[in-house]
Amino acid sequence: DLYRKVFVFRKDPSDAYVLLRAKLEQPLQNFTVCLRSYTDLTRPHSLFSYATKAQDNEILLFKPKPSEYRLYVGGKFVTFRVPEGHGDWEHVCASWESATGIAEFWLNGKPWPRKGLQRGYMVGAEAAILLGQEQDAFGGGFDVYNSFSGELTDVYLWDAGLSPDKMRAAYQSLRLPPAVLAWKNLSYEVKGDVVVKPRLRE
Repeated sequence: DLYRKVFVFRKDPSDAYVLLRAKLEQPLQNFTVCLRSYTDLTRPHSLFSYATKAQDNEILLFKPKPSEYRLYVGGKFVTFRVPEGHGDWEHVCASWESATGIAEFWLNGKPWPRKGLQRGYMVGAEAAILLGQEQDAFGGGFDVYNSFSGELTDVYLWDAGLSPDKMRAAYQSLRLPPAVLAWKNLSYEVKGDVVVKPRLRE
């Protein structure tokens, strides 16, 4: 249980990452991924990387620059343009549904205009799920200049699209539905220079 704790990725650039273990029985037709990050990086960095043997960017939450987030599904991506942060925690949720190909992006509890991505696609179940690096091969192929440096917390993955109420609940750290990956019950392995510390502030 990592409640009120964070992963601190101490080095920049870094070869460190956290490997997450999820119990996924079948391919995903819908998903929601949420997390909170705190960084002063201005270079590109990966926040959440979900790779299969067939597709290294099966699900990827990536920040190419301070004013942009990218959501990849099955190797294709959409871009969400955001105001540059003010050196504060940023909470992001991204969800996608295969049937409509609709991608939703929420930043700090507010929805951005929805975009279309990979309608009819299926996200593979046999995945390597990493925080802090972007996979260019299954479980590896890192570029340190895409690595994350800073603090990450409140990481969740659901095999469903969350309702707007639940998206806001995730931002406010309220009660959430059972998840494939849940911060309060996380199976993980630290690889390299990552330290678990209490969260300093809200």
